[in-house]
Amino acid sequence: MNPPAQSPSSPPAPKNVVLLGSTGSIGTSTLKVVADMPDRLRLVGLAAGRNADQLALQARQCRPLALSIADPAQAQALQDQLGPGIPVYSGPQGLVRLATLPEADIVLVAIVGTAGLEPALAAIRAGKDLAIASKEILVMAGEIVMAEARRHGTRILAVDSEHSAIFQCLDGKPGQSVRRLWLTASGGPFRTIPRSEFRGITPERALRHPSWTMGPKITIDSATLFNKGLEMIEARWLFDIDIDRVQVVVHPQSIVHSLVEFIDGSILAQLSTPDMCLPIQYALTYPDRVGSHRVQTPLPALGTLTFEEPDPDRFPALNLARQAARIAGTAPAVLNAANEIAVAAFSARQLRFDQISDLVADAIGAHSPVSSPSLEEILAADQWARQFARQYRPA
Repeated sequence: MNPPAQSPSSPPAPKNVVLLGSTGSIGTSTLKVVADMPDRLRLVGLAAGRNADQLALQARQCRPLALSIADPAQAQALQDQLGPGIPVYSGPQGLVRLATLPEADIVLVAIVGTAGLEPALAAIRAGKDLAIASKEILVMAGEIVMAEARRHGTRILAVDSEHSAIFQCLDGKPGQSVRRLWLTASGGPFRTIPRSEFRGITPERALRHPSWTMGPKITIDSATLFNKGLEMIEARWLFDIDIDRVQVVVHPQSIVHSLVEFIDGSILAQLSTPDMCLPIQYALTYPDRVGSHRVQTPLPALGTLTFEEPDPDRFPALNLARQAARIAGTAPAVLNAANEIAVAAFSARQLRFDQISDLVADAIGAHSPVSSPSLEEILAADQWARQFARQYRPA
């Protein structure tokens, strides 16, 4: 008897994506990835902060099911401009509306600051997979977010290049097989500048990153290495590993995006030319690997790849992040919020570059941490730290 004829397998339906933070650097890279593979990905929701013109342009290109923008007046103007076919929401509730769209399969959160936390939790509770490009979500509330993801059976996928690299190297291997996670850091623009010269660094100099093109806050965090400190805490929660097994190594070429050292001494690394399209694509198409010609890595042309120990005197942010992670509870939220205000003050020339870490250290020292905090207690600690930082007067 002949076996029944096999019908050709149909391609998978496009994955419906909600993008929160569509006009920033991660958001615009995500639009490129989606445009590359219309048979795989479809944008059903777009949210922006205040760039209404760019959001309107994106809406015309992508024709999503809904939009959101921070300001209600801008939302009304956008609605009038685009017509009734695409509803435009606003404010924090607008983000939650998009994060819980029934049609959405995955929500990518690329909002700088704490505004992404509530919609991230809403997406998880609505059964959506979550792709995280906003460090603050796991730094502030990693314990709550990961517990909610387990409770609702949703996946948390990394978009940061470092955490994407670790995720790819782990490939499902258990945490007990890991000796250390190694996050790579470019070292930023001041890797070789003496600490004594830090007091004269200007915002313009801090914004000239040697490897990546990012938003201003993240670029300054890269110059202080606070971005790497936040990533250490992120990795602790994403991969369920204690903070003392999360290490940082300076790798100026930014080709090795991170490494996993296993208990048998083997080290696996993920390498590629610096381009955020790659980790974004991997998160959105996971568990598949989909062909793309956007990222090319000419190995012979790279020459030498080097690694260095980070200098704790030049970059105290790493030890401050480890301290906050060990204290746990609300301490990481204080670290994050105090740094955010310090960066804004530095950008406004109200604080010197070298005083950013001083402010954060003083905030952690002055805070009375709450163990196993509720979301309300985390948000209260965040507000306390912001108020402390705004009133800070350097010695």
